[in-house]
Amino acid sequence: QVQLVESGGGSVQAGGSLRLSCAASGSTSSIDAMGWYRQAPGKQRELVAVITNGSNTNYADSVKGRFTISRDNAKNTVYLQMNSLKPEETAVYYCKARVVLDTTGIQYNYWGQGTQVTVSS
Repeated sequence: QVQLVESGGGSVQAGGSLRLSCAASGSTSSIDAMGWYRQAPGKQRELVAVITNGSNTNYADSVKGRFTISRDNAKNTVYLQMNSLKPEETAVYYCKARVVLDTTGIQYNYWGQGTQVTVSS
C-alpha cells in the first residue's frame, strides 16, 4: 500500500556532503514515521535517523551533528542531509516507512530498494 523511491545517492570524497530523498506514494496518510537505515557489506543494517508525523527526530549517535532528517508533507518526501561524510559510512541507504493500524496499534514497515552511497578517502 506504500511505495518508496529513493534518490540522491552517489560518490563523494571524505568530508563531502550528499542529500538523499525518499518519495512515498500510495496510502501515505497511514504513515506515522519514516526513517533512513544503512547497510555496509558484511555489516548489519543500522538505524541512521527517523522522523515522526509530529516532526520529532532521532539520530544514531555516530551521525549526530552531521546528518539532518526532514520532511516535506506536500511532496510526501523525506530527506537526509549528510555532511562531513566518512569512508566508513559507505553503504546502501534504505528508506523505511512505518504504518500503524489505528484500531489495533499493529505496525508494519515498508522499505525502499536502497541507494548506494560511496565515500572515498
